[in-house]
Amino acid sequence: MTAFIAYQLKLLYMSLALGAFLMFSYDILRILRALVRHGSLAVGIEDIIYWLYAGVMTFGLLYGQNDGKLRAYAIAGVFAGMVLYDRLFSRVLAKRLKKLKKYFTIKDNSSSSKKR
Repeated sequence: MTAFIAYQLKLLYMSLALGAFLMFSYDILRILRALVRHGSLAVGIEDIIYWLYAGVMTFGLLYGQNDGKLRAYAIAGVFAGMVLYDRLFSRVLAKRLKKLKKYFTIKDNSSSSKKR
């Protein structure tokens, strides 16, 4: 295997890892949203900041590893890493968090106990 092909494979693996990391970062954001209620404006601002972060990270990967040359497979690798993480880990994590959520919810019984 030539050094060029090995280098391109390394870039692909790094792209997959970056995609998984970006999806993990979004999972953290989703968990925070589940714990603390957000309005639609706050959710929109958080999403804009996240996607700017994702774009900067992807650009940093391409600039640092490939001298800024745009490679379609590197972008596809980031996307594939996100999809793989979502299908393999994120859905399992979400199911477990939903099961745990019922143990951490606070019920407001004050309105039901008041009789007029």
